[in-house]
Amino acid sequence: MKRKVIAAIAIFMLPLSAQAATTYTLPIKSITPGAIDPAVTQSNIASTICVVGYTKTVRPPATYTNSLKYAQLRGSYSRYGSTDNSLFEEDHLIPLALGGAPRDPKNLWPEPWTSARKKDTLELKMHLMVCAGSITLAKARAIFATDRKSVV
Repeated sequence: MKRKVIAAIAIFMLPLSAQAATTYTLPIKSITPGAIDPAVTQSNIASTICVVGYTKTVRPPATYTNSLKYAQLRGSYSRYGSTDNSLFEEDHLIPLALGGAPRDPKNLWPEPWTSARKKDTLELKMHLMVCAGSITLAKARAIFATDRKSVV
């Protein structure tokens, strides 16, 4: 099992392409600064985020996130110039897999799907590293709460 985790980490340690590093869409910092779930700490990651299926237990229902996305695209995130919900994922700035706050609007924002898929790769990479003990939970969260372009 340990070899599989190390192999998975090695794969995700490979740098993303230069194009991927320059195509992220970041949230509006003053509206979406990120928020963490206080129930997830470094000392309890083995019984929270590192348990397979953990995010399914805390992920808010689509009715909640779709409603929030709809309001954001018509308000604070109108900068995209589109209100087509299907073009966006209501994403957690601090990922649920790193103990991001599931329902806090300060942690949720409408991210274009093209950017969201690239962010998912980094989320998995950081999650594996935290669970393997090669990076702290705080450091992994900080990568998402700041300009993550600098780490890919």
